[in-house]
Amino acid sequence: MAMEEMTEALGLEALRGQSADALQPVSRTVRVFISYTHSDMRNERNAFWEKAYSELQAHCQSLDLVFEFVDFRWGVRDIITSDHMTAELCVREIESCQKISNGPTFIALLGNQYGHRHVPRQISETEFEVLVAKLSKDPDSLKLLNQWFSKDSNSIPPVYFLQPITSHYPHYDDKGSDNAKLRDNDVISWNVTESRLLQALRTAALQAEKDGYISVECKQKFLKSVLEYEMDHGFLKAQQDASAVLFIRELPRLSKRECKRNFAKFLLDVTADGLLDTEARELLADLKQRVSNTGRLQPLCMELSKAAMDPSRKEHKEYLRNLCEQVISQMKELIDRRAPQNAGDQRWSGLKQEIFHHSVLRMEMCSKFRGRDGVMGKICITMWESSDGSHEPLLIRGPSGVGKTALVCKLAQDMRGVLDQRAVVVLRLLGTSPLSSDVDSVLRGVCLQVCGALGLQLPYPHVANTHEELVKFFRSLLDHVSKQGDTLLIILDSVETLFKTSKDHNLDWIPKDIPPNVQIVLSVSDDCVEKCNTLVSEEKNIFRVEPLTTDEGKDMIDAYMKAAGRQLTPEQLDNILHSFQQSGSPLHLKLMLDAAKHWHSYTAMSCVNLGITAKEVMTRFVQSLEENHGRKLVSHALSFILLSRHGLSEAELQDILSLDNDVLAEIYKYWLPPSHTLLRFPHLYWSRLLHDLRDHLMERWEGRAILLSFRHRQFSELVRDRYLTREMKTDLHGILADYFSGQWSAMLRPILLPSLGTLLNADRKVPPQPLWFNREAANMRKLYELPYHLALAGKWEELRLSVLGSLDWLCCKTLMCGVDGVIQDLSLCTRLTDCHEIQMLKETFVLLKPIFDFSDGLVDPSLLVTEIYTRLQALVDLYPSMIGQLCSQCMDWFGSCTDPVLVPKSSFFQAPGGPLKTTLTGFTKGVRTVVVCSKRELLIAGSEDGWIIVWSLRDLHILHTLSGHTAGVLSLKLTDNTNNCLSTSLDGTLRKWCLTSGQQLFCIPDAVSVQTHTPTHILMIEEKKIILTNPSGQVKAWHLDTAELLYEVPAEVCSVLGLVGDSVACMCNEGVLCFYDISTGIQNSQATLPCPEHSVICSLTLTKHSKILIAFGEGHLHLVSSQTVQSTFDLPSPALFLSTSENENLLFAGCDRTLCVFLVTLTSKQKVLDLQHDAPVLCAVSTSDSSEIITSAQDRIIRVWSVTTGALLDWISGMDSVVSSLVVHQRTVISTSVLNSSLKIWHLDYNTKYRNKSCIPAYCPLVVLSKDGDTVYYIKEGNKSEVYSWNCSEGETCLQSGSIDISSEVCCMELAQEKRLLFCGLRTGTIFIYPLDIIPETLCLPPPESLPTVRSMAISRQEDRIAVAYEDAVCLFEITSRDNFPCVDGPFERYSLCLLHSTISAMALLSDCRLLYGTFGGEVVIYDFKTARAAELDHHSSAITCITMSNWDSHALIGSQDCVQKLWNLSPVLLDHTMEYKGFYFEGVLCAVFSTNDKYIFTGSMDKTIKVWDVGTGCLLYIQLVYSPVIKMMAHKDGFVAMSQHGSFIKEGFRCPDNLKPEYNPLRNFRAHYRVTSREKSQSVPHTVINDLQDYNPAQFNFIGMMKSKPSNTCVVL
Repeated sequence: MAMEEMTEALGLEALRGQSADALQPVSRTVRVFISYTHSDMRNERNAFWEKAYSELQAHCQSLDLVFEFVDFRWGVRDIITSDHMTAELCVREIESCQKISNGPTFIALLGNQYGHRHVPRQISETEFEVLVAKLSKDPDSLKLLNQWFSKDSNSIPPVYFLQPITSHYPHYDDKGSDNAKLRDNDVISWNVTESRLLQALRTAALQAEKDGYISVECKQKFLKSVLEYEMDHGFLKAQQDASAVLFIRELPRLSKRECKRNFAKFLLDVTADGLLDTEARELLADLKQRVSNTGRLQPLCMELSKAAMDPSRKEHKEYLRNLCEQVISQMKELIDRRAPQNAGDQRWSGLKQEIFHHSVLRMEMCSKFRGRDGVMGKICITMWESSDGSHEPLLIRGPSGVGKTALVCKLAQDMRGVLDQRAVVVLRLLGTSPLSSDVDSVLRGVCLQVCGALGLQLPYPHVANTHEELVKFFRSLLDHVSKQGDTLLIILDSVETLFKTSKDHNLDWIPKDIPPNVQIVLSVSDDCVEKCNTLVSEEKNIFRVEPLTTDEGKDMIDAYMKAAGRQLTPEQLDNILHSFQQSGSPLHLKLMLDAAKHWHSYTAMSCVNLGITAKEVMTRFVQSLEENHGRKLVSHALSFILLSRHGLSEAELQDILSLDNDVLAEIYKYWLPPSHTLLRFPHLYWSRLLHDLRDHLMERWEGRAILLSFRHRQFSELVRDRYLTREMKTDLHGILADYFSGQWSAMLRPILLPSLGTLLNADRKVPPQPLWFNREAANMRKLYELPYHLALAGKWEELRLSVLGSLDWLCCKTLMCGVDGVIQDLSLCTRLTDCHEIQMLKETFVLLKPIFDFSDGLVDPSLLVTEIYTRLQALVDLYPSMIGQLCSQCMDWFGSCTDPVLVPKSSFFQAPGGPLKTTLTGFTKGVRTVVVCSKRELLIAGSEDGWIIVWSLRDLHILHTLSGHTAGVLSLKLTDNTNNCLSTSLDGTLRKWCLTSGQQLFCIPDAVSVQTHTPTHILMIEEKKIILTNPSGQVKAWHLDTAELLYEVPAEVCSVLGLVGDSVACMCNEGVLCFYDISTGIQNSQATLPCPEHSVICSLTLTKHSKILIAFGEGHLHLVSSQTVQSTFDLPSPALFLSTSENENLLFAGCDRTLCVFLVTLTSKQKVLDLQHDAPVLCAVSTSDSSEIITSAQDRIIRVWSVTTGALLDWISGMDSVVSSLVVHQRTVISTSVLNSSLKIWHLDYNTKYRNKSCIPAYCPLVVLSKDGDTVYYIKEGNKSEVYSWNCSEGETCLQSGSIDISSEVCCMELAQEKRLLFCGLRTGTIFIYPLDIIPETLCLPPPESLPTVRSMAISRQEDRIAVAYEDAVCLFEITSRDNFPCVDGPFERYSLCLLHSTISAMALLSDCRLLYGTFGGEVVIYDFKTARAAELDHHSSAITCITMSNWDSHALIGSQDCVQKLWNLSPVLLDHTMEYKGFYFEGVLCAVFSTNDKYIFTGSMDKTIKVWDVGTGCLLYIQLVYSPVIKMMAHKDGFVAMSQHGSFIKEGFRCPDNLKPEYNPLRNFRAHYRVTSREKSQSVPHTVINDLQDYNPAQFNFIGMMKSKPSNTCVVL
C-alpha cells in the first residue's frame, strides 16, 4: 500500500530521476501587489495597513498560507531612483506575484491622479532612430536625447539606455543635510530635464505613429504613467482577471474652473511648471474607462472637504472603514476560492521536495555546461568496464569552485545513454537543502527513492529511523538491485558537507565493494579527499577535475552571454579572459560573467576591477552592494539569510528587517516614516537589493513558500568573515528569535530614529507565530527556527520556559519533526550551555526514541506525554522550574484528554541521568564477543549474525561494519599496534581486518573449530608474526601478514591453552601437557597434570608473568610455568571462567555464586577476596586503575565492588537478558549478551540521585502485592527458598529480619489481603502461612501422603476459603480464626484431577465454592465443590496463564500464552467475548485484574504492554508500552498497581469518556490488530446456558453451538 501511495504521489519518472516537472510544489503563498498614486491615495493606503493587513494575514495563517504584501511606495521619500529601475522593478514584482501567489495578486486604488509619467529606461535601436528622425527639426531636443541616451551594443538586439540621473546631476542622491541645497537644485534640474525629455519623446512618438512608423501600443509607453503600467501588467493584460481587487475613489463632478482653482486641494496632476496637467486628466479618464469596461471596478464616493481628505471627519472615516471592509471581504473571497486543500497524508512531501529541488538545480547547471569531454569520457569508460563485476565507488576530486557540481549534474543527465536507458539515477547535491545535509536524511531519501523507482519493499519505520539499521538496509538494497538486474546510479556531490554538518560520521555507510549494475559516484574537494582514501583506493577510480582551459572558458562565456541575451566587446572579453586564465576556475568565471552581463558596450574597463580570484570578485561585489544600498542594510540582510537555520522567505526577511532597529534607523535617518503608529521596512529597498543579489541566491521550496539561501559556499564564508562578529551574531540571532516567537506581533516595538529625535513606539505589522495555524497545520518554520535562534542568542530563560519547558511545543515538534528533531535542538543547547535540566530532557528523548522509531513518525500525544511524565516525574523535586513545569503540564493534559488514557501515578520508566547512557544497535542477533582498544578509543563487537561493528568511543558512532563471516563470530583479538583485528567464526574462518579502512586483509578457511563447545583460542605472537589456531584437534601456525601456513603440529591436540615463554602449551590426550616451540612447532617437553581424569574447563595466559592458569572440573586451579606445573590452588567450586585485570595484578575466578579474587605477583598468587553473589557469576572485569571490580551474574545484575574492602559499591539492574560479556574503558562499562542484539553503555560516575528506583530485583519468579499496593512480597530468581518484602512507598523492607527463610523451594504464593496472611506453597507439598502482623507465629498445612508439589493456590473473595492445587488433586480449606488468631482448617473437599488433563497452571475460587482452573495444555474447567460436578469450557491452544475474577465474582477473564483471551459470564456460565490480539511479537497474557467498578479489565502481556478492555463490549480501549512484561496486578481506586518483570512498581489511574470518538483507534501507536467476537445479548436465557453442572464428559458439551458469533471490526496498523 505504501509503495502505491509513493508512486502515485511522486510519479515513476521523478523517482527514476528522469523528469521532476510534475513535482512542482503547489504554492501556499498569497502575494499581492498594491498599486496607487503616492500623494493622492496615501490615506487609503495607511488605512489598509492599519485595519486590513493584519486581518488578511490572520485569515491566511488560518488556512496555512503565507501572506505577503508588496507596497513599493511605503516608506520611501521619492519613488524615482537615479537608475530609473522603479517601473521595471514594479513589473517584475507583479509578474512574481502572478507566478507565486495562489490567490489574489493585485490590488488597485484609483483616485484623482494619473501619477508620475517616467522616461523609459531603454528604447530599442530601431524605435530610437525613428524618434530621432522625427526630431530632425528640433536640434535642442535632439541634443537632449543624445545627451541622456547611449547606445548599448552589448544588448542583442542593441538598445539605447537612459543614463543615471547622477551622471549629470551628481548630488541628486545625496542624503545628508550638508548637501541639502545642492541636492534640491539637482532634483529641480532633473524634474525640468525629465519634463523636456518626455515632451520630446511624446512629440516624436505622436508624429511617428501618425506617419505609421510605430504602433499605437509603442506610442503609449511614452505617454503612460507608472500607475497605468502597473494596471496593465497587474490586471488589464493579465490572464487571471479574477485575481485582482480594484477600487476607485469618486469625487463629485468638477468643472474645469474648479479643477484649475483647486487642483492642489483635490491632489490632481500638475506639470513640472506647476500647472494643471490636462493631458494626465484625459489619460486618467481613459484608464478608468478601460477598467470600468471590465465590470470589476468598485466605486466608493467621498465628500469634499476644505482640506481634501481629512481622516478625522466622520464621513471620511466612514469612507475609509467601508474601503477596508470591502477590500477584506473581496480578498477573503478570492483567497478562500483559490486556497489549496490540505493534501492529507504528507508522508512523501519531504521526498517530493527533495527530488524536485535537486532536479531543478541539475537542469540549471546543465544549461550552461560546456567542455570536460576528457574527464567525462574517462568516467564513462570506467563505469562501462566495471558494471559487470564488483568494484569501488568512483571519486571525482578537485579544488573548490573547479566545477565538480556541474560535472556530476551532467553525468546524471547523460549517463543513461552509457549504462542503460532504463537506469535509475539518484542525484543529491549535498548541503543544498536540509534533507541533504546529514547522513541519515540523505541515506533515508536515497533508499526511499530507489525502492519507489524499482517497486521494492520500503524500509520499516524502525529501520528508516535508526542509523545502523539504515546502513544495513542500504547495502542490502544495492545487492538486491544488482541481483534483480536493474541498473542504478547514485551520485553524491560535495560529500565534504557531511563531514562538516555531521562530524560524527564518516563514509563507512557507503560500501567499499559495489555490486554489479550499481554505480556510486562521489565528488569531494581536495581539502577532504584524504577522508575518502579508505573508500576509494585504486587510482583508476579517482578522477581529478582540472581547471578550465582558455578555449573551454570561451565556450562557457559564449553560452552564458547567449542565455542572458547579451554579448561583450572585444576589450571586455579580453579583460575577463585575462583574469580567468590566472585561476581557470569556473566559479571565478561565472562570478565575473554575473557582473559582465550588466555591462554596457560603453562601460569603460578602466573603471572595472574584476579580481583574479573568486573571493576577490565576490568581495568587490559586496562592496558595490554596500555603496548602492547602505552597509547596514546589506550586512544585516545577508547575515540574516546566513544565520537562518534553513533559509528565509522574502516575506520573512522583510518582516525581520522591519524589526531591526539599526536598519530602520539608517533608512529613516534623513526623513520621517509615513506613519508614527506603524513602521515597516520599505519593500522597494528590498526589491532593489534582491535585483542586484539574485545571482548569488538559491531558491528552494520548503513547505508553504520559497526560501532563499546562498548559492555558493564561498559567498557564505565571505559574509561570515566580513560581518559576523560574536556580538553581531548574538544580536541578529536575537532579532530572528523575536520574529519566530511572535514577540512583537501584538506589541509596539520602540525605536529611536535620528530624524525624529525621540523614542517612537510603532507597530511593525509582523505576523503572530502560533504553534498551530489550524488543527492540521503546524507552524513548521517556527518549529525549525525558534529553538535554534534562542539558543544562539543566549536567551536561555525564554528557551527553557516557552520551548523546552512547554509540553505543547514538545508534542508539536515531535509530531511534525520526529524525535530526532527534538534531540537535535536539545543537543545544540547542551553544546552551548551546561544546564542539567536540558541534559535530563535530552536523555529522556534519547530513551524514548526507540518506541517512536517503530511508529512510522505517527506520534500519538498520549504516548509522548506518558513517556515524558513517567521518566521525569522522579526529578520534579530536583528540578522544579523546567521539569516541574513540564510534569505539571502533563497532568493537566491527562485531565483534559478526551480519549481513554492511563494516567501514571508513579515513576516506573527508566529515568534520565542514571548509569545507562546509550544503547548501541546494528546487529540482528546476540553479541558473543567484544573488545576495546583504549589507545585508539575503539569498541569492536562480533555477533551471532556474523557481523563485526567498530564504534568510536568518543562519539559512539559506527566507524566500520565488517561483513564477511557467514556464521556467528566466536572471538576477536587486537594486534599490538591496534591497527588490525583478528576474528574467528562458526564458519571456520579466521579473518584479519584493517581498523583504519575497514577492509578485510585476508581470510583463512578451516582455521578454527566450528564446534561451539570446543574452546576457541587464537594465540598471536606479533613479534614473530605468527598466529596459532586449533582446528579440530590440530595446531596450525599462520603468518600474521600473509596468512601463509607455516607449520602444523602432527600430534592430536585437545586444546591450545596458552603461551609460556617461547613455547605454546597444549592439552593432549590422557591429561598430558605438551609444549611446542612457537617458531617451528617441534615439541620441547611435556608434563603430566596431577588430575588427568578431570577435563579442562578454562585456561588463561598471564603474559607478563609467562604463566598459564588452568581450571579443572574438580575445582582445582593449576599454575603452569617454565614447562612445569608450578602450584595448585583449591577453589570453592569449579571455575566457570578466568580473567585478569589489565595489568594482570588481579586474577578473577568465577566459581558458581562466588567470585574469587587473587593478587598475582611474579613470585606468588594469593586469594584476597570472595565476592558473594545471589546467582552464578558469569564474567568479571576491573577498572584501569584496578580499584574496582565489575561483575555480572545470572540474576541480570551488574555489580561494582571495591578491591580494597570488598564492599558492594553499586549495582545496576533492569537488564533484558543475562549479561555474558563486560569490558571497561576508563569509567565506562560496556555490557553485551548472547541473547540480545544490542550493547549497553554504562557510566560508573553517574549521580546516584538519578538512579532508577526499582523496587525489587528483576525477573523474580513469584510476586504478590498487597491490596493498597504499598507492599510487595517476592522470591528471588536464584534463591527460591526465601521470601523478601519491600515497602513501595518508603523504599525499604517490611520484614524485621529482612526476609523469611523457608525450608524448601517456594512454588506459589498468595496473599489474603484483609486477613494479612501470606500463603507459601512448597515443592514438598507443605503450605506455610505467615500472619504478617506476627511473622514468627507461622502456621503450616502438612502435605498429602504422596508429597506432591503445590502447583497453585486461590483464595475466595471473602477470604474464608482457599483452594490448593497439587499434582493430582485440588483441596478446599477454610480460613477461620480462634481466639483472634488466624487458623486454616481442612481439607473439607477434595477434587481429583483428570489424568487426561495437563497440570494446573492457574485457578480462581468463587464465593459459592465453584473452582475455575486452567492447565498448561490449555484446558479450562469449572468445578462445583458443593455438587461435585465439573464442566469443561472452551479449550485454548496454549497454556492458561491467568484466571482473574471480577470483584463480585460475576465475570472471569481467562488468558493464555497465545493471542486469545476469553471473558466469561459466570451466572449463568456464558462466553461473553473472545478477544484476540496479535502484535509484533509475544502476545500471551501474564496477569489481569478487573477495575474496582468491574467496568474495565487491565491485562499485562508478554509484549511488554498493559491493555485496557471494556467488560461490556469486549473492545480494546487503550494500550500502553511499559518496556517490561507485567507479572502481577491489583485493582486500586480508579486504576491498578502492578509489578513488572524488571522489578518496577507501576501505579496508574484510568480515565475514559462515556462516549468514544468515532475515529478513535486504540492501535494507532502499535503495529498490531485485534478482533472481538461477542455473543448476541438477549432478554431470555438461551438454552445453552449451564445451570446444572453434570459430571464431566467431553462429548456432552459443545460451546461452539452456544453462541452466535458476532465479530467486531478489525483494526490493522502496519
